[in-house]
Amino acid sequence: TERLGGLLRNGRIGSVVNQVDVTTVNELQRIAVEESRLGIPLLVARDVIHGFTTVMPIPLGQAATWNPALLRAGARVAAVEAAAAGVNWTFAPMIDISRDPRWGRIAESFGECVLLTSTMGVAMVEGFQGDNLDSAGSIAACAKHFAGYGAVESGRDYATTNIPDTKLRNVYFRPFNAAANAGVSTVMTSFSDLNGVPATGNSYILKDVLRDELGFGGFVVSDWDS
Repeated sequence: TERLGGLLRNGRIGSVVNQVDVTTVNELQRIAVEESRLGIPLLVARDVIHGFTTVMPIPLGQAATWNPALLRAGARVAAVEAAAAGVNWTFAPMIDISRDPRWGRIAESFGECVLLTSTMGVAMVEGFQGDNLDSAGSIAACAKHFAGYGAVESGRDYATTNIPDTKLRNVYFRPFNAAANAGVSTVMTSFSDLNGVPATGNSYILKDVLRDELGFGGFVVSDWDS
């Protein structure tokens, strides 16, 4: 709070990542609301991927249950625990379609099936966000990584992706369409480029597809190393 307080008061910080000490979070929020010019509360983000205090199986293991109700319940437990620590935003679910066994992040995905990934992604969004984000124990979900991150060349993380439009629409966009329809609050872009254009600055996928076609109205955040 000593290090960030001045920056908060001057409106230089809008979010805090991986701070889960509730006393610290509450003081940071107090400064943001009471002592900054605009009084906007902080986003407090965390990778709440498969549980918070209570550890759940990895997402790939959860997908193997073929039980969306179980994933919804697990995400609700994680959201309640995370919210109690002051976290109000999670970087999950990861709904990248994963079909190359060389890719190192398969464990965080729901696997290769478009329907299963879409269904499980929606269940997790519903569990995190609940019926109303204003309710106690609800946190904002973030569908990631838009788009095609799981199809990186040779399975090498952060490598380029080259995906024809028909495959983008039939495979890689569909889980995000389902998440947008479920009311997911935020979307994270891919680390990689897509057909030669960095995902973070790709107007085709971010404006034409995500905004105009899928009707997503929340905000888009880049990934750490984008």
